[in-house]
Amino acid sequence: MRLRVEFTTEPFDLDEAPAHAVVAREVVEAADLDAVDVGPFGTTAEGGADTLLAAVDVLLRRALAEGATRISLQVNVVEEGEG
Repeated sequence: MRLRVEFTTEPFDLDEAPAHAVVAREVVEAADLDAVDVGPFGTTAEGGADTLLAAVDVLLRRALAEGATRISLQVNVVEEGEG
């Protein structure tokens, strides 16, 4: 099964990326995922279920430890041929 996660961390800082946002981005970029798209207001990553779910676990723990007060995420199953 393939999954896609879309997430944002808060609080936002438009002048400089906060530590929790940097850590979250580093986690998904370091994971063995098929696609990562980092945007100014959210990040999307896609890959196999086990790999993606493991990355989400690390992302949540590290972003919270770095000061995130809210993490919004959505996980979707990616249909064959999509993505």
